[in-house]
Amino acid sequence: MLGKINERVTLSGVVEVEASSAEDFDGVATSDITLATVGLGLDAEITEWVNAHLLLLYEEDDTEPMDLDKGTITLGNLEKFPIYLTAGKMYVPFGSFESNMISDPLTLELGETRESAAQVGFEASGFYGFFYAFNSDINETGDDDKIASFGANAGYGYLNDKMSLDLGIGWINNIAAADNLSGYFDDAGITEVQDYPAGLTAHLTLGYGPFMLIGEYLGALNAFDASELDFNGRGAEPSAWNFEAAYTRAIKGKETTFAVGYQKTDEALALELPEERILGCIGVEIWENTSLALEYLHDEDYSVNEGGTGNDANAATVQMAVEF
Repeated sequence: MLGKINERVTLSGVVEVEASSAEDFDGVATSDITLATVGLGLDAEITEWVNAHLLLLYEEDDTEPMDLDKGTITLGNLEKFPIYLTAGKMYVPFGSFESNMISDPLTLELGETRESAAQVGFEASGFYGFFYAFNSDINETGDDDKIASFGANAGYGYLNDKMSLDLGIGWINNIAAADNLSGYFDDAGITEVQDYPAGLTAHLTLGYGPFMLIGEYLGALNAFDASELDFNGRGAEPSAWNFEAAYTRAIKGKETTFAVGYQKTDEALALELPEERILGCIGVEIWENTSLALEYLHDEDYSVNEGGTGNDANAATVQMAVEF
């Protein structure tokens, strides 16, 4: 029996420990050592057409105790048929969020969306696409407790020995369902908005030899009402950009990646996101599946005229990570 289970079940995981020193926009200095992430994943092949996926996640100060981050069932077999169905708790495919940094990109901070959803996808000849729907905690007036939030995306991916490409675009009818935005509304006691603000995202990831370029945009297509999400006395229409360039080479037999990035937000002050971020990271695979990385970032707040402090903030982080 155990032999049969081992044939069908794959376990994977990640452990990340971070040491950081930072100074915020108010000039308050902090430092800490944290067990930043523990992730334990299980993939089970029930039949050649049915798969299950579970991910348990622990993040110090965020998910204590460990939380069920994802749990999905997938019906389909891409080797035999290009369309499949996935249902369960998942991160809906709104945004790419590719990055070589330790810190999450500001596009993820704005748009990452975890929901219990149903998703239909296809993959064929490098082209891919998804359509998904879910019941959001943030509803439009009159749409309480209904499956009224949905989205779609499409893209093209290509990979060979020298080059990789991923180009895609996505749309969601209710960007208020994003984790950061729904958390803001929950803290404010808001459960519905006058109109669903739609969201748009587009990304390009290009790799050629040792070089990689990443570009991504994510933002609202409509402004919120000022009573829901305010920016400088009017309804906010938040958005974020991420640009990265990376170079990877072997140094004394150790794969080493150098990355620099520039990120920007617009009208996202209420979500406690910086207006601009410049950052750099060096990561080294010190042993197999074991890496050490150093990141430095510099944030600039929104101006005083826009309701911010106009100040800068800085942070340095060292991360050791093991994957298995």
